[in-house]
Amino acid sequence: MASSRPLSGALALAAAAVVMAPTAVSAAPPGTKDVTAVLFEWNFASVAKECTNTLGPAGYGYVQVSPPAEHIQGSQWWTSYQPVSYKIAGRLGDRTAFRSMVNTCHAAGVKVVVDTVVNHMSAGSGTGTGGSSYTKYAYPGLYSSYDFDDCTSQISNYADRWNVQHCELVGLADLDTGEEYVRKTVAGYMNDLLTLGVDGFRIDAAKHIDTADLANIKSRLTNPGVYWKQEVIYGSGEAVQPTEYTGNGDVQEFRYAYDLKRVFNSENLAYLKNYGEGWGYLSSSAAGVFVDNHDTERNGSTLTYKDGANYTLANVFMLAYPYGAPDINSGYEWSDADAGPPDGGAVSACWQNGWKCQHAWPEILRMVAFRNATRGAAMTDWWDNGGDAIAFGRGSKGYVAINHESASLSRTYQTSLAAGTYCNVQNNTTVTVNGSGQLTATLAAGTALAVYAGKSSC
Repeated sequence: MASSRPLSGALALAAAAVVMAPTAVSAAPPGTKDVTAVLFEWNFASVAKECTNTLGPAGYGYVQVSPPAEHIQGSQWWTSYQPVSYKIAGRLGDRTAFRSMVNTCHAAGVKVVVDTVVNHMSAGSGTGTGGSSYTKYAYPGLYSSYDFDDCTSQISNYADRWNVQHCELVGLADLDTGEEYVRKTVAGYMNDLLTLGVDGFRIDAAKHIDTADLANIKSRLTNPGVYWKQEVIYGSGEAVQPTEYTGNGDVQEFRYAYDLKRVFNSENLAYLKNYGEGWGYLSSSAAGVFVDNHDTERNGSTLTYKDGANYTLANVFMLAYPYGAPDINSGYEWSDADAGPPDGGAVSACWQNGWKCQHAWPEILRMVAFRNATRGAAMTDWWDNGGDAIAFGRGSKGYVAINHESASLSRTYQTSLAAGTYCNVQNNTTVTVNGSGQLTATLAAGTALAVYAGKSSC
């Protein structure tokens, strides 16, 4: 299911069939930095400051912002996923604030991905956050009843492709993306964002749009090669599967996050030796990966900030391991799964007023530079104890060890690193690699070690 539901009810899993995958065209984000900080429900002014103060200096390649379009009124987070027009006039800021944010992030070396809601509109009627009047099937100056799919009942059968892609996701008015006018209008919205400097799009609820419709919309963009990341949730035996969408760009690999939770909570990290394609996932070059996102942290299907060291170490593993393009989810504390952002999305400082800022946790933040430094190097020198302690290298570029055991671990690791002194960026202490490539270290329970070439001092 998508992040667009008007209620916080159970997540209906999505997407699988037996359709041959087209050739991937927009494999992981272009450039040398493929880590995205997903600043969920941060307002644009706060995103801009974070690009300058944290994301750029840390080496994040991208920031993903929440949907900018005018939406239904209400304090809940999911109001952002019920657009009522394509004006930039949501709770997170207006067009001027958005443009300023993009320019500021670019100046900091960070590209901007926009969470884009084009599968549907709203579920009711009223006046939007930018003053637009609307009813469920009428958005003056934008869409009329003719622009919505004929099925006006909720999706009820994920084994039926037509039902999944033509009926309504939790009662939200489903756009007929097979229609010329709708395709042109959606492309117009995205092209407008491109004029403001946007570098990529996350397509919300992509599974509920035929992949050919998305391909047609993308072909109409002023930059048809722009980065796309599509939300297509895998579901065993379902009619629509993630591989159908790789011809358009990256696809979010939800199984990666689901399985990480199980492994970290109740299995052995030793099992992760062939994680990714070896587990039957999407090709690494087409996979968007994450430990959690705003939906999964609320429905319990993945680890979350509430899981302590398990969550931190899972993010360390994801950033160290050469599979997919990683997202770091960064949101806010919640007990009510519907609750919107503190202070309407204004972040005065990390770790205040409920903002969790996972992207800035030192153990996670410092792994972004590790990932950038080791890009292109295959996994080497795997070691595990058969249980919950693992270590592996990235050729001569880096090495990481993770102790998920309940006791401290002291041992000598065989690496492919050149002899010398390195900074363990997990705790800012130095370690030495001898002439044989060996590294001796003691890791406390629930901690990691990460070193990379070029980082000799802390």
